[in-house]
Amino acid sequence: MMNEVLAQAIQQIEQGHHEEGLKAVEGLIPKADDETKRTIAELYFELGLVDQSLILLEELMFQYPDQGELFAFAAECYSELGKEDEAIDMLTEVKKGDPAFIQARLLLADLYESDGLEEVAEKKLLEALEEEPDDAVLQLGLGEFYLNRGEFQKAISYYKQVILQQKLPEEFPVHPELRLAEAYSAIGEFEDALAHYKLGLGDEEPPDALFGYAVTAMQLDDVETALSAFERLLEADPDYTTAYPLLAKALIAEQRYDEAVSVLEDGIKKDEFNEDLYLEMARLQVAKGEQAEGISFLQKVIALNPSNLTAVKDLLAIHDEQSNFDEIKDLLSFLDEYKEYDPLFERYRGKILLEDDDVSGASEAYLQAIDGLSEDERLLEEALEAFLSAGWINQSITVLKLLTEKQPHREDLQDQLNRLTNSN
Repeated sequence: MMNEVLAQAIQQIEQGHHEEGLKAVEGLIPKADDETKRTIAELYFELGLVDQSLILLEELMFQYPDQGELFAFAAECYSELGKEDEAIDMLTEVKKGDPAFIQARLLLADLYESDGLEEVAEKKLLEALEEEPDDAVLQLGLGEFYLNRGEFQKAISYYKQVILQQKLPEEFPVHPELRLAEAYSAIGEFEDALAHYKLGLGDEEPPDALFGYAVTAMQLDDVETALSAFERLLEADPDYTTAYPLLAKALIAEQRYDEAVSVLEDGIKKDEFNEDLYLEMARLQVAKGEQAEGISFLQKVIALNPSNLTAVKDLLAIHDEQSNFDEIKDLLSFLDEYKEYDPLFERYRGKILLEDDDVSGASEAYLQAIDGLSEDERLLEEALEAFLSAGWINQSITVLKLLTEKQPHREDLQDQLNRLTNSN
Protein backbone atom coordinates (compact mmCIF):
# COMPACT_ATOMS: atom_id res chain seq x y z
CA MET A 1 0.00 0.00 0.00
CA MET A 2 2.74 2.43 0.99
CA ASN A 3 4.64 1.73 -2.24
CA GLU A 4 1.49 2.47 -4.24
CA VAL A 5 1.02 5.81 -2.47
CA LEU A 6 4.68 6.69 -3.08
CA ALA A 7 4.39 5.75 -6.76
CA GLN A 8 1.29 7.94 -7.09
CA ALA A 9 3.07 10.83 -5.38
CA ILE A 10 6.05 10.52 -7.71
CA GLN A 11 3.68 10.48 -10.68
CA GLN A 12 2.04 13.68 -9.44
CA ILE A 13 5.45 15.35 -9.19
CA GLU A 14 6.41 14.20 -12.70
CA GLN A 15 3.14 15.65 -14.01
CA GLY A 16 3.98 19.03 -12.50
CA HIS A 17 1.84 18.80 -9.39
CA HIS A 18 4.83 19.31 -7.10
CA GLU A 19 3.06 20.65 -4.02
CA GLU A 20 0.50 17.85 -3.86
CA GLY A 21 3.07 15.17 -4.62
CA LEU A 22 5.59 16.39 -2.05
CA LYS A 23 2.88 16.69 0.58
CA ALA A 24 1.93 13.06 -0.03
CA VAL A 25 5.58 11.98 0.21
CA GLU A 26 6.04 13.89 3.46
CA GLY A 27 2.99 12.16 4.93
CA LEU A 28 4.55 8.76 4.27
CA ILE A 29 7.79 9.37 6.18
CA PRO A 30 6.61 8.79 9.80
CA LYS A 31 5.39 5.26 9.01
CA ALA A 32 7.85 4.42 6.24
CA ASP A 33 10.19 1.46 6.51
CA ASP A 34 13.90 2.02 6.00
CA GLU A 35 13.90 0.98 2.34
CA THR A 36 11.12 3.47 1.58
CA LYS A 37 12.99 6.19 3.45
CA ARG A 38 16.01 5.49 1.27
CA THR A 39 13.83 5.79 -1.84
CA ILE A 40 12.40 9.09 -0.59
CA ALA A 41 15.90 10.37 0.15
CA GLU A 42 16.87 9.62 -3.46
CA LEU A 43 13.73 11.37 -4.69
CA TYR A 44 14.49 14.47 -2.62
CA PHE A 45 18.04 14.51 -3.99
CA GLU A 46 16.82 14.30 -7.59
CA LEU A 47 14.42 17.18 -6.93
CA GLY A 48 17.19 19.32 -5.44
CA LEU A 49 15.80 19.05 -1.93
CA VAL A 50 19.18 18.01 -0.60
CA ASP A 51 18.66 19.12 3.01
CA GLN A 52 15.56 16.93 3.33
CA SER A 53 17.47 14.05 1.79
CA LEU A 54 20.21 14.43 4.40
CA ILE A 55 17.72 14.37 7.28
CA LEU A 56 16.58 10.91 6.21
CA LEU A 57 20.12 9.72 5.51
CA GLU A 58 21.38 10.76 8.94
CA GLU A 59 18.69 8.62 10.53
CA LEU A 60 19.58 5.67 8.29
CA MET A 61 23.34 6.05 8.88
CA PHE A 62 22.76 5.97 12.63
CA GLN A 63 20.84 2.71 12.28
CA TYR A 64 23.19 1.14 9.72
CA PRO A 65 26.73 2.43 10.42
CA ASP A 66 28.26 -0.42 8.38
CA GLN A 67 26.44 0.40 5.13
CA GLY A 68 28.99 2.45 3.22
CA GLU A 69 26.62 3.27 0.38
CA LEU A 70 24.61 5.46 2.78
CA PHE A 71 27.73 7.43 3.70
CA ALA A 72 28.68 7.74 0.03
CA PHE A 73 25.20 9.05 -0.74
CA ALA A 74 25.43 11.53 2.15
CA ALA A 75 28.79 12.68 0.77
CA GLU A 76 27.16 13.43 -2.57
CA CYS A 77 24.54 15.49 -0.74
CA TYR A 78 27.14 17.49 1.18
CA SER A 79 29.13 18.01 -2.00
CA GLU A 80 26.01 19.30 -3.72
CA LEU A 81 25.60 21.80 -0.87
CA GLY A 82 29.22 22.91 -1.21
CA LYS A 83 30.18 21.35 2.12
CA GLU A 84 33.27 19.52 0.93
CA ASP A 85 34.79 18.90 4.38
CA GLU A 86 31.63 17.15 5.53
CA ALA A 87 31.57 15.14 2.30
CA ILE A 88 35.15 14.00 2.88
CA ASP A 89 34.29 13.02 6.46
CA MET A 90 31.44 10.84 5.18
CA LEU A 91 33.61 9.13 2.58
CA THR A 92 36.41 8.33 4.99
CA GLU A 93 33.86 6.37 7.04
CA VAL A 94 33.62 3.82 4.21
CA LYS A 95 36.17 1.12 5.02
CA LYS A 96 37.99 -1.45 2.92
CA GLY A 97 35.86 -4.47 2.20
CA ASP A 98 32.66 -2.44 2.05
CA PRO A 99 30.84 -2.82 -1.31
CA ALA A 100 30.81 0.99 -1.57
CA PHE A 101 34.57 1.35 -0.94
CA ILE A 102 35.47 1.84 -4.62
CA GLN A 103 32.67 4.35 -5.14
CA ALA A 104 33.79 6.24 -2.02
CA ARG A 105 37.40 6.41 -3.20
CA LEU A 106 36.31 7.67 -6.62
CA LEU A 107 34.22 10.39 -4.98
CA LEU A 108 37.08 11.28 -2.63
CA ALA A 109 39.45 11.59 -5.58
CA ASP A 110 37.00 13.91 -7.36
CA LEU A 111 36.75 16.13 -4.29
CA TYR A 112 40.50 16.33 -3.76
CA GLU A 113 41.11 16.94 -7.46
CA SER A 114 38.56 19.77 -7.54
CA ASP A 115 40.45 21.34 -4.60
CA GLY A 116 43.71 21.12 -6.54
CA LEU A 117 45.05 18.33 -4.32
CA GLU A 118 45.87 16.09 -7.25
CA GLU A 119 48.53 14.02 -5.47
CA VAL A 120 46.08 13.17 -2.69
CA ALA A 121 43.42 12.30 -5.25
CA GLU A 122 45.85 10.01 -7.06
CA LYS A 123 46.79 8.34 -3.77
CA LYS A 124 43.14 7.58 -2.96
CA LEU A 125 42.59 6.03 -6.38
CA LEU A 126 45.71 3.89 -6.16
CA GLU A 127 44.76 2.74 -2.65
CA ALA A 128 41.46 1.55 -4.04
CA LEU A 129 43.22 -0.17 -6.94
CA GLU A 130 45.33 -2.16 -4.47
CA GLU A 131 42.10 -3.35 -2.89
CA GLU A 132 40.37 -4.18 -6.19
CA PRO A 133 43.03 -4.44 -8.94
CA ASP A 134 40.57 -5.76 -11.55
CA ASP A 135 37.75 -3.30 -10.94
CA ALA A 136 36.87 -1.84 -14.36
CA VAL A 137 35.14 1.26 -13.00
CA LEU A 138 38.18 2.08 -10.89
CA GLN A 139 40.55 1.52 -13.82
CA LEU A 140 38.38 3.83 -15.88
CA GLY A 141 38.44 6.39 -13.07
CA LEU A 142 42.24 6.34 -13.11
CA GLY A 143 42.18 6.74 -16.87
CA GLU A 144 39.93 9.78 -16.50
CA PHE A 145 42.15 11.20 -13.77
CA TYR A 146 45.31 10.95 -15.85
CA LEU A 147 43.56 12.18 -19.00
CA ASN A 148 42.43 15.33 -17.16
CA ARG A 149 45.98 15.85 -15.87
CA GLY A 150 47.48 15.50 -19.34
CA GLU A 151 49.34 12.31 -18.42
CA PHE A 152 48.14 10.64 -21.58
CA GLN A 153 50.38 7.56 -21.59
CA LYS A 154 49.16 6.56 -18.13
CA ALA A 155 45.58 7.21 -19.20
CA ILE A 156 46.08 5.01 -22.27
CA SER A 157 47.38 2.16 -20.12
CA TYR A 158 44.29 2.16 -17.88
CA TYR A 159 41.81 2.57 -20.75
CA LYS A 160 43.41 -0.43 -22.47
CA GLN A 161 42.98 -2.52 -19.32
CA VAL A 162 39.29 -1.63 -19.18
CA ILE A 163 38.79 -2.57 -22.83
CA LEU A 164 40.70 -5.85 -22.54
CA GLN A 165 38.74 -6.99 -19.47
CA GLN A 166 35.35 -6.09 -20.95
CA LYS A 167 33.86 -5.92 -17.46
CA LEU A 168 32.43 -2.41 -17.61
CA PRO A 169 28.64 -2.28 -17.18
CA GLU A 170 26.94 -1.99 -20.57
CA GLU A 171 25.03 1.16 -19.69
CA PHE A 172 28.08 2.92 -18.21
CA PRO A 173 28.06 6.58 -19.34
CA VAL A 174 31.76 6.69 -20.32
CA HIS A 175 32.93 4.74 -23.38
CA PRO A 176 36.56 3.63 -22.90
CA GLU A 177 37.21 3.33 -26.66
CA LEU A 178 36.32 7.00 -27.13
CA ARG A 179 38.44 8.08 -24.18
CA LEU A 180 41.35 6.02 -25.51
CA ALA A 181 40.93 7.70 -28.89
CA GLU A 182 41.02 11.12 -27.21
CA ALA A 183 44.23 10.24 -25.37
CA TYR A 184 45.92 8.94 -28.52
CA SER A 185 44.92 12.09 -30.40
CA ALA A 186 46.38 14.26 -27.63
CA ILE A 187 49.84 12.70 -28.11
CA GLY A 188 49.69 12.92 -31.89
CA GLU A 189 49.02 9.23 -32.51
CA PHE A 190 46.25 10.12 -34.92
CA GLU A 191 45.99 6.80 -36.77
CA ASP A 192 45.47 4.90 -33.51
CA ALA A 193 43.05 7.59 -32.37
CA LEU A 194 41.00 7.33 -35.56
CA ALA A 195 40.82 3.54 -35.25
CA HIS A 196 39.48 3.74 -31.69
CA TYR A 197 37.01 6.48 -32.59
CA LYS A 198 35.62 4.13 -35.25
CA LEU A 199 35.35 1.32 -32.69
CA GLY A 200 33.69 3.56 -30.10
CA LEU A 201 31.20 5.36 -32.30
CA GLY A 202 28.15 3.22 -32.92
CA ASP A 203 24.42 3.84 -32.86
CA GLU A 204 25.01 6.56 -30.29
CA GLU A 205 27.40 9.30 -31.35
CA PRO A 206 28.21 11.70 -28.48
CA PRO A 207 28.81 15.20 -29.88
CA ASP A 208 32.23 15.63 -28.26
CA ALA A 209 33.36 12.26 -29.61
CA LEU A 210 32.15 13.11 -33.12
CA PHE A 211 34.01 16.40 -32.90
CA GLY A 212 37.21 14.65 -31.79
CA TYR A 213 36.77 12.09 -34.57
CA ALA A 214 36.43 14.82 -37.19
CA VAL A 215 39.40 16.82 -35.89
CA THR A 216 41.56 13.69 -35.80
CA ALA A 217 40.57 12.85 -39.38
CA MET A 218 41.60 16.35 -40.47
CA GLN A 219 45.01 15.83 -38.86
CA LEU A 220 45.42 12.84 -41.18
CA ASP A 221 44.13 14.81 -44.20
CA ASP A 222 41.17 12.43 -44.32
CA VAL A 223 38.85 15.20 -45.42
CA GLU A 224 36.04 12.89 -46.47
CA THR A 225 35.80 11.34 -42.99
CA ALA A 226 36.07 14.76 -41.34
CA LEU A 227 33.30 16.20 -43.50
CA SER A 228 30.99 13.28 -42.75
CA ALA A 229 31.62 13.52 -39.00
CA PHE A 230 31.16 17.30 -38.84
CA GLU A 231 27.95 17.10 -40.86
CA ARG A 232 26.53 14.36 -38.60
CA LEU A 233 27.52 16.38 -35.56
CA LEU A 234 25.80 19.56 -36.73
CA GLU A 235 22.74 17.66 -37.86
CA ALA A 236 22.42 16.20 -34.36
CA ASP A 237 23.43 19.39 -32.54
CA PRO A 238 23.22 22.59 -34.65
CA ASP A 239 24.35 24.63 -31.62
CA TYR A 240 27.79 22.96 -31.51
CA THR A 241 29.29 26.16 -32.90
CA THR A 242 32.97 25.22 -32.57
CA ALA A 243 32.38 22.75 -35.41
CA TYR A 244 31.35 25.36 -38.00
CA PRO A 245 34.78 26.93 -38.67
CA LEU A 246 36.43 23.51 -38.86
CA LEU A 247 33.76 22.18 -41.22
CA ALA A 248 34.39 25.25 -43.36
CA LYS A 249 38.13 24.46 -43.39
CA ALA A 250 37.38 20.94 -44.57
CA LEU A 251 35.15 22.29 -47.35
CA ILE A 252 37.84 24.79 -48.36
CA ALA A 253 40.31 21.90 -48.62
CA GLU A 254 37.91 20.39 -51.15
CA GLN A 255 37.64 23.79 -52.93
CA ARG A 256 33.93 23.93 -52.07
CA TYR A 257 34.11 27.63 -51.29
CA ASP A 258 30.44 28.56 -51.64
CA GLU A 259 29.45 25.76 -49.25
CA ALA A 260 32.12 26.95 -46.82
CA VAL A 261 30.68 30.47 -46.91
CA SER A 262 27.20 29.07 -46.25
CA VAL A 263 28.45 27.01 -43.29
CA LEU A 264 30.18 30.02 -41.76
CA GLU A 265 27.10 32.18 -42.24
CA ASP A 266 25.01 29.53 -40.47
CA GLY A 267 27.54 29.45 -37.65
CA ILE A 268 27.49 33.23 -37.24
CA LYS A 269 23.69 33.13 -37.00
CA LYS A 270 24.06 30.64 -34.16
CA ASP A 271 26.86 32.49 -32.37
CA GLU A 272 27.51 36.07 -33.39
CA PHE A 273 30.32 36.39 -30.83
CA ASN A 274 32.39 33.43 -32.07
CA GLU A 275 35.71 34.92 -33.18
CA ASP A 276 36.81 31.78 -35.03
CA LEU A 277 33.83 32.03 -37.38
CA TYR A 278 34.68 35.59 -38.42
CA LEU A 279 38.37 34.75 -38.69
CA GLU A 280 37.75 31.78 -40.96
CA MET A 281 35.33 33.84 -43.05
CA ALA A 282 37.97 36.56 -43.39
CA ARG A 283 40.59 34.11 -44.60
CA LEU A 284 38.14 32.55 -47.02
CA GLN A 285 37.25 35.94 -48.50
CA VAL A 286 40.94 36.86 -48.87
CA ALA A 287 41.61 33.51 -50.58
CA LYS A 288 38.81 34.32 -53.02
CA GLY A 289 40.41 37.68 -53.76
CA GLU A 290 37.77 39.62 -51.83
CA GLN A 291 40.25 41.68 -49.80
CA ALA A 292 37.75 44.31 -48.67
CA GLU A 293 35.38 41.63 -47.35
CA GLY A 294 38.28 39.91 -45.62
CA ILE A 295 39.34 43.15 -43.95
CA SER A 296 35.78 43.76 -42.78
CA PHE A 297 35.55 40.37 -41.07
CA LEU A 298 38.98 40.77 -39.46
CA GLN A 299 37.87 44.11 -38.07
CA LYS A 300 34.83 42.38 -36.55
CA VAL A 301 37.09 39.88 -34.81
CA ILE A 302 39.27 42.64 -33.38
CA ALA A 303 36.21 44.62 -32.28
CA LEU A 304 35.02 41.53 -30.39
CA ASN A 305 38.45 40.85 -28.91
CA PRO A 306 41.42 43.20 -29.37
CA SER A 307 43.60 40.46 -27.85
CA ASN A 308 43.03 38.15 -30.83
CA LEU A 309 46.58 38.43 -32.16
CA THR A 310 45.90 36.07 -35.06
CA ALA A 311 43.31 38.46 -36.49
CA VAL A 312 45.49 41.49 -35.74
CA LYS A 313 48.50 39.96 -37.51
CA ASP A 314 46.40 38.92 -40.51
CA LEU A 315 44.98 42.43 -40.82
CA LEU A 316 48.39 44.08 -40.47
CA ALA A 317 49.78 41.76 -43.17
CA ILE A 318 46.99 42.71 -45.59
CA HIS A 319 47.47 46.43 -44.97
CA ASP A 320 51.23 46.02 -45.35
CA GLU A 321 50.83 44.19 -48.65
CA GLN A 322 48.60 47.01 -49.90
CA SER A 323 50.89 49.73 -48.42
CA ASN A 324 47.96 51.04 -46.36
CA PHE A 325 50.22 52.85 -43.90
CA ASP A 326 47.47 55.08 -42.50
CA GLU A 327 45.38 52.00 -41.69
CA ILE A 328 48.37 50.37 -40.01
CA LYS A 329 48.93 53.50 -37.94
CA ASP A 330 45.26 53.62 -36.89
CA LEU A 331 45.25 49.94 -35.95
CA LEU A 332 48.41 50.27 -33.87
CA SER A 333 46.93 53.29 -32.07
CA PHE A 334 43.79 51.28 -31.35
CA LEU A 335 45.87 48.42 -29.93
CA ASP A 336 47.90 50.87 -27.82
CA GLU A 337 44.66 52.11 -26.24
CA TYR A 338 43.85 48.54 -25.19
CA LYS A 339 47.45 48.02 -24.03
CA GLU A 340 47.90 45.11 -26.41
CA TYR A 341 51.51 44.32 -27.30
CA ASP A 342 53.45 42.01 -29.57
CA PRO A 343 56.99 42.49 -30.97
CA LEU A 344 55.47 42.33 -34.44
CA PHE A 345 53.63 45.59 -33.76
CA GLU A 346 57.00 47.32 -33.36
CA ARG A 347 58.05 46.06 -36.75
CA TYR A 348 55.07 47.73 -38.39
CA ARG A 349 55.60 50.82 -36.28
CA GLY A 350 59.17 50.92 -37.58
CA LYS A 351 57.97 50.68 -41.19
CA ILE A 352 55.57 53.59 -40.68
CA LEU A 353 58.27 55.74 -39.08
CA LEU A 354 60.67 54.95 -41.92
CA GLU A 355 57.97 55.99 -44.36
CA ASP A 356 57.81 59.30 -42.46
CA ASP A 357 61.66 59.61 -42.62
CA ASP A 358 61.94 59.25 -38.83
CA VAL A 359 64.94 56.91 -38.96
CA SER A 360 65.75 57.32 -35.27
CA GLY A 361 62.20 56.43 -34.17
CA ALA A 362 62.09 53.59 -36.67
CA SER A 363 65.37 52.21 -35.31
CA GLU A 364 64.02 52.28 -31.75
CA ALA A 365 60.95 50.36 -32.88
CA TYR A 366 62.97 47.79 -34.80
CA LEU A 367 65.27 47.31 -31.82
CA GLN A 368 62.25 46.29 -29.71
CA ALA A 369 60.93 44.06 -32.48
CA ILE A 370 64.22 42.18 -32.77
CA ASP A 371 64.12 41.34 -29.05
CA GLY A 372 61.17 39.05 -29.69
CA LEU A 373 61.58 38.13 -33.35
CA SER A 374 65.31 37.61 -33.90
CA GLU A 375 64.63 34.55 -36.10
CA ASP A 376 62.71 36.57 -38.71
CA GLU A 377 65.19 37.22 -41.52
CA ARG A 378 62.98 39.72 -43.31
CA LEU A 379 62.63 41.73 -40.10
CA LEU A 380 66.40 41.68 -39.62
CA GLU A 381 66.93 43.07 -43.10
CA GLU A 382 64.40 45.85 -42.50
CA ALA A 383 66.02 46.65 -39.15
CA LEU A 384 69.46 46.76 -40.79
CA GLU A 385 68.21 49.34 -43.26
CA ALA A 386 66.89 51.50 -40.42
CA PHE A 387 70.02 51.13 -38.28
CA LEU A 388 72.33 52.04 -41.16
CA SER A 389 70.18 55.07 -42.01
CA ALA A 390 70.34 56.20 -38.38
CA GLY A 391 74.09 55.59 -38.17
CA TRP A 392 73.68 52.90 -35.51
CA ILE A 393 76.88 50.99 -36.27
CA ASN A 394 76.96 48.63 -33.29
CA GLN A 395 73.34 47.60 -33.80
CA SER A 396 74.00 47.15 -37.52
CA ILE A 397 76.94 44.86 -36.75
CA THR A 398 74.78 42.78 -34.38
CA VAL A 399 72.09 42.35 -37.04
CA LEU A 400 74.64 41.54 -39.75
CA LYS A 401 76.12 38.81 -37.57
CA LEU A 402 72.67 37.27 -37.18
CA LEU A 403 72.02 37.50 -40.91
CA THR A 404 75.35 35.98 -41.93
CA GLU A 405 74.68 33.04 -39.60
CA LYS A 406 71.31 32.48 -41.25
CA GLN A 407 72.49 33.24 -44.81
CA PRO A 408 76.15 32.12 -45.02
CA HIS A 409 75.98 32.18 -48.84
CA ARG A 410 75.41 35.97 -48.88
CA GLU A 411 78.89 37.33 -49.60
CA ASP A 412 77.52 40.89 -49.74
CA LEU A 413 76.41 40.65 -46.11
CA GLN A 414 79.77 39.26 -45.02
CA ASP A 415 81.59 42.05 -46.88
CA GLN A 416 79.35 44.66 -45.28
CA LEU A 417 79.96 43.15 -41.84
CA ASN A 418 83.73 43.21 -42.41
CA ARG A 419 83.67 46.86 -43.49
CA LEU A 420 81.62 47.99 -40.51
CA THR A 421 83.70 45.94 -38.05
CA ASN A 422 86.97 47.34 -39.41
CA SER A 423 85.68 50.92 -39.40
CA ASN A 424 84.22 50.75 -35.91
